Amino acid sequence: MAEKILVEVYKKKTMEELSQALADPDSRLETGSGAAAAASIAAALMCRGAAAAAKTMKGNERLDYICRNGEILRNYMVHLIDEDVKCRGPLNRALKEGEPRAIEAARQPASAICAEIVNMMGKLLELTEELCALCPGEAAHYLAESTELAVASASCARDFILDMASYCSDETYRFVTRRENELLMEQLESAAGAIRARLRERN
Repeated sequence: MAEKILVEVYKKKTMEELSQALADPDSRLETGSGAAAAASIAAALMCRGAAAAAKTMKGNERLDYICRNGEILRNYMVHLIDEDVKCRGPLNRALKEGEPRAIEAARQPASAICAEIVNMMGKLLELTEELCALCPGEAAHYLAESTELAVASASCARDFILDMASYCSDETYRFVTRRENELLMEQLESAAGAIRARLRERN
């Protein structure tokens, strides 16, 4: 009789269960799953601001675009909670086998979801900046909150990427990875700064 394989779906867990699993050092979850969960909340808050705008502004194509793509990002970040577990499978197997070359080769793919989170939070901030001019005043705080969570989740994901890269023996790869992520975070911080400034102008 074939052995049953139990596959846990973390995105279906309650917040309490997900938080407990993240706190457990023996859990299959890692930073990427936590960053994805935080990123999904960042997207949800932006979607809430967009929904408030949609109630007062009918037939605006750009607002419809922001609402639609914000929801896509929210759903995608939830999906990445489990994708992060999968992307680290090869690294976990290599660590068990103890083969140095296999371990090193698996480290870059192990941070793939974290890299995606950093990139997608840039997209979320682009949508949020455009929404600043459309969101009603009483809902503008959602955009500020979304912005801070977007930057924080990207920063957490970036830290995991840099940690994975630090174990690589290729000095050029370590340098390029560090510099690329410095530039990406500078872009995110610049976009967040622009959003903060636009929201301050409204007060």
